[in-house]
Amino acid sequence: MSQFTAPFRADTVGSFLRPQAIKQARTQFAAGDIDAATLRQIEDEQILDVVNKQRANGLQVVTDGEFRRAWWHFDFFAGLDGVELYEAEQGIQFNGVQTKAHGVRVTGKLGFSQHPMLEDFRYLKSIAGDAVPKMTIPSPSVLHFRGGRKTIDADVYPNMDDYFDDLALTYRTAIAAFYEAGCRYLQLDDTVWAYLCSEDQKRQIRERGDDPEELARIYARVLNKAIEGKPDDLIIGLHVCRGNFRSTWISEGGYEPVAEILFGSVNIDAFYLEYDNERAGGFEPLRFIKPGKQQVVLGLITTKQGELEDPAVVKARLAEAAQFVDLSQICLSPQCGFASTEEGNSLTEAQQWAKIRLVFDIAQQVW
Repeated sequence: MSQFTAPFRADTVGSFLRPQAIKQARTQFAAGDIDAATLRQIEDEQILDVVNKQRANGLQVVTDGEFRRAWWHFDFFAGLDGVELYEAEQGIQFNGVQTKAHGVRVTGKLGFSQHPMLEDFRYLKSIAGDAVPKMTIPSPSVLHFRGGRKTIDADVYPNMDDYFDDLALTYRTAIAAFYEAGCRYLQLDDTVWAYLCSEDQKRQIRERGDDPEELARIYARVLNKAIEGKPDDLIIGLHVCRGNFRSTWISEGGYEPVAEILFGSVNIDAFYLEYDNERAGGFEPLRFIKPGKQQVVLGLITTKQGELEDPAVVKARLAEAAQFVDLSQICLSPQCGFASTEEGNSLTEAQQWAKIRLVFDIAQQVW
């Protein structure tokens, strides 16, 4: 790969802190004070601004900041056929804080048609200029993992093999639709693989009656089936996340438990991996990255707090990683988005852009 193709040496995971104008407009819309057209116009203006700021800070890839979403995952899932958003009994438990009590469940046959995010991407593409517009959506495994069997209607899917087949086909249809809309860089966001690295999370999985190793095999199969036959000029990446809500996290543990099946058998073009603290473990699992075929985008710059990393330390860690995967296959990015949910992480917009500029500056020096 060259410096000028996706994934880029200086890349980004996708979400940015919501500006006050977006927060205010969403509050007004929820209260009925403005209509959907007015909300969308304000979103359009703010997305144009965040695209311009990404370019001004050196990025050749741009996202819409996920400004039209409340969540990194639920908004997309709610737009699929057969899926509904509902008020859950409790939110998702992070380290010391809990999210709003929302969930998704499968109530009909899965499918992808007339999804509103296709239009969201078309707008991003129209304002990207000479940058590459990247679409970010949750990975298929996320739809299954959080609720498991109990959130999938047994009358619709008495056989889970049929569910996973339809899940893969739904994503294949989605990938084709985004490609048709002009998308050539697609990122799948996935917390599940990190959970499968966590002893505590694996204990919880077993307690609910699932086998973590079997789930890993199923999710790898679904991913490969979803991306099978994709166009050669479409780059698909997988971001492995340990949880990102108001600067907190869920899972901990290095990638070794899933490295062989994830890096060794999932036919993704690039892996975006969180490596911003000791919870991520060492770089040894990168030995399974296919030589010359896959990129690994190392998230060495944290989005959870605003203090800037020491460039010398980041460069030393890149050199350390290069002992296990060739430097030509490595890129650099923040470890996650800055606002996986609309609440955002605990740093300022100025600190956010300083982080992006740091990624760009280090990439310029290393590559």
